[in-house]
Amino acid sequence: MKSLSDKLTLFALKMILQAHSFTYRLAGYLSHKVEEDGLHPKHRIMNYHKFFVDNVSENDTVLDIGCGNGALTYDVARKAKKVVGIDLNERNIEIARSRFSMENIEFIHGDALTNLPDERFDVIILSNVLEHIAKRVEFLISLKNRASKFLIRVPMLNRSWIDVYKKELGLEYRLDKTHSIEYTFETFSEEMAEAELRVLDYSIQFGEIWAVVGKGSERCLKE
Repeated sequence: MKSLSDKLTLFALKMILQAHSFTYRLAGYLSHKVEEDGLHPKHRIMNYHKFFVDNVSENDTVLDIGCGNGALTYDVARKAKKVVGIDLNERNIEIARSRFSMENIEFIHGDALTNLPDERFDVIILSNVLEHIAKRVEFLISLKNRASKFLIRVPMLNRSWIDVYKKELGLEYRLDKTHSIEYTFETFSEEMAEAELRVLDYSIQFGEIWAVVGKGSERCLKE
């Protein structure tokens, strides 16, 4: 049985960990407001746009699901033949159309789970999208015949020891409370295989998995 001192220490620890989660989210909310371009600083620091741009070609048609404010869509469209960005948030689409319009970009306000464009693409982008979806395997299966290549970016649960520790203690550990999952590489590759998709290449950057995914249920050789 724990002593009163141990119980008080555990209580204090949990309060500190909860404050850590709160300040992390608050920093993310405030930081993009002080950036000159109004974008979250992760776009600049992580330079994750390059991963997506490097994995499309000049002749590709691309569907950017959950395109947000359109910043990534715009950078991809500077290289690709055509890019369609779709987002559930109407305000995001308004910002995207006002800031990132190009002749080869189309922005759509809609729910990607039920209202995708009725056409096939060479590449589908899912950048910080899957973790927000409850029935992810069903969704991935529904996308399989719409593209031959998928570029996926998802957050990792084991990005640091402190996040795993929060989960052990029953505290909020997710980067975003709307996340249905945060992955390990094992759970990510298993989920891809369940959807009969295959991890062709990947890297782990900033506590995230950046993956090139194609059809086929075999697991990645780099695992």
